[in-house]
Amino acid sequence: MDVLAVILGGGAGSRLFPLTKDRAKPAVPLAGKYRLVDIPISNCINSNLKRIFLLTQFNSSSLHRHIHQSYRFDEFSSGFVELMAAQQTPKSTQWYQGTADAVRQNLDHFNNHRHELVLILSGDQLYSMDFKAVIAAHLRSRADVTVATIPVPASSASSFGIMEIDSDRRIVRFVEKPKDPAVLEGLKVSSGIRSELNAKEGGDLYLASMGIYVFNRRVLAEALAGSSTDFGKHIIPELIGTRRVFSYIYQGYWEDIGTIQAFYEANLDLCEPLPKFNFFDNDAPIYSHARYLPASKIVSSRIEKTAMSEGCIIIDAAISRSLIGLRSRIQEGAVIEDSILMGQDYYETEEQAAEAAAAGLPRIGIGRNARIERTIVDKNARIGDNVRISPKGKPAEFDGEGFFIRGGIVVIPKGGVIPSGTVI
Repeated sequence: MDVLAVILGGGAGSRLFPLTKDRAKPAVPLAGKYRLVDIPISNCINSNLKRIFLLTQFNSSSLHRHIHQSYRFDEFSSGFVELMAAQQTPKSTQWYQGTADAVRQNLDHFNNHRHELVLILSGDQLYSMDFKAVIAAHLRSRADVTVATIPVPASSASSFGIMEIDSDRRIVRFVEKPKDPAVLEGLKVSSGIRSELNAKEGGDLYLASMGIYVFNRRVLAEALAGSSTDFGKHIIPELIGTRRVFSYIYQGYWEDIGTIQAFYEANLDLCEPLPKFNFFDNDAPIYSHARYLPASKIVSSRIEKTAMSEGCIIIDAAISRSLIGLRSRIQEGAVIEDSILMGQDYYETEEQAAEAAAAGLPRIGIGRNARIERTIVDKNARIGDNVRISPKGKPAEFDGEGFFIRGGIVVIPKGGVIPSGTVI
């Protein structure tokens, strides 16, 4: 079966600000050495789907650079990751108006390639899925459209688009973020489906859309012939009554990394002895840009429950339940707790450090005796000596000088400078 994969990476990512201040949401660093977009691309490659289109729009420069550096297929294969940036054409002078509109504006490009199915994915989710199983279920049910769904408890149902399915797993109703108890009662997973899923006894379950769709080529073209702009809000609800729309129920780990809090929790979970997402899976590796960095060097430090990337230099520091990104430099006496350091894009030479000092700037990295708690430090930040950073006693949402607080988490933006002695 000929399948094209389309990854939606054009959203502004406003809920992930300030991490998306200077980069596209799919380009946000993940797990110390990856970027968010590496997840759907790796899932495609591991599923032997190697014709991939990535639709981009906002702040896409670093995302484009990452793709060009990371994904080069053999010239004798038909594989590619092709970037499709929003552009003006004779047919449209607008930027992408939504997920469906982004696909609509690129249909002519997709049609230049042989395919029968289109797999549509989001660029900001953390999960491992064999798309061959989704496609097999789509063909088995003779579906026009298949929507990947995941069981969620009642406490989360109002945050997602919820599907009601019949005994054949055909979707018969879709409700966007339902809050009415009466509506929720009618949407809960039936006892028969619960039994098929071997779901544990307990509270009610609901099937939430994962934003992953398989479309028959002709059905997709017909669905996009109108002016609807979004798959979840418009296209899928419109098709349920007229087409064979089925649910593929996924039961593994899946996290929509759409907010600072979700991003923070998903990354720190990787520091646990048995994290929910497994980056150590030989059968489903996550690919990224190969940097050829040296091994990390640690001198006289105490490190607990920490995931550390390569190329770091850590001297006489105390680090607990934290994620340390590429090329991080942490100086003597620093204490890092419950934090994410995204690291550096380059090593600062002694000459560069001297020039920075002459300009009144700390050295890139974490300075001496700094104490950082519950904080995300974006790339290439300069944290001076004796700095104190913590969200304790502060509003959950706040914009300060050189820092932001989102969801009770302090964020130091990319290239940020926190002078020595500063207390946040």
